[in-house]
Amino acid sequence: MELFNYILTIMPMMLTGLVTTLHMYFWSAIFVIPLAIFFAFLKVSGPRPIRWILNVYTWAWRGTPLLLQLMVAIFGLPTIGINISNKFAVAAVVFCLNNTAYVTEIMRSAIESVDKGQYEACQVLGFSRVWTILRVIIPQSIRIALPPTCSMMINLIKDMALVNIISLMDLTRSAYIISNRDSTISPYVIAFIMFLLITSVLIKLFGVLEKRAMRYD
Repeated sequence: MELFNYILTIMPMMLTGLVTTLHMYFWSAIFVIPLAIFFAFLKVSGPRPIRWILNVYTWAWRGTPLLLQLMVAIFGLPTIGINISNKFAVAAVVFCLNNTAYVTEIMRSAIESVDKGQYEACQVLGFSRVWTILRVIIPQSIRIALPPTCSMMINLIKDMALVNIISLMDLTRSAYIISNRDSTISPYVIAFIMFLLITSVLIKLFGVLEKRAMRYD
């Protein structure tokens, strides 16, 4: 009974942290797939300078730790005179750019895996390469790329815990503060369960999405 009462007393702070985590996830994830599709399209059929810039972008963001990217954005940029007071927005942009780099490569690989005969068939019908990619290749590529992309979106919610290091009051930070204050493991257990529930819901939702997409194969 005492434990139950204690949980009730800390739950408002934990829920506030949970809302921040979900808010961060929403703003980080909502732009990932549209940007990745656009960047993948440019990597496949864009001008050479654009392809080079995107290659450097995906190489740099996939080749460095997400934690380091956050630290550079939050703590590094102010040292060179770039001060952005809204840590939440900066972190959301970092998460978005990091995941977009991975999903861009997933989409590019999916586009290139589509049977070359489809390009040739569209060419015979008089369709331009851009029209072919937009209307024929990309819809098929999205179905191919969907499973690994869904996995990335599920991993993203777990990456949210990294904002603890920049002192944003997310779920992990809330658990850390309460645990230090009260010398108990209970807040961490609650955060563990909350993350598990969120990822379980996302796995179920993305699983339904994948099954629906496979109907059109």
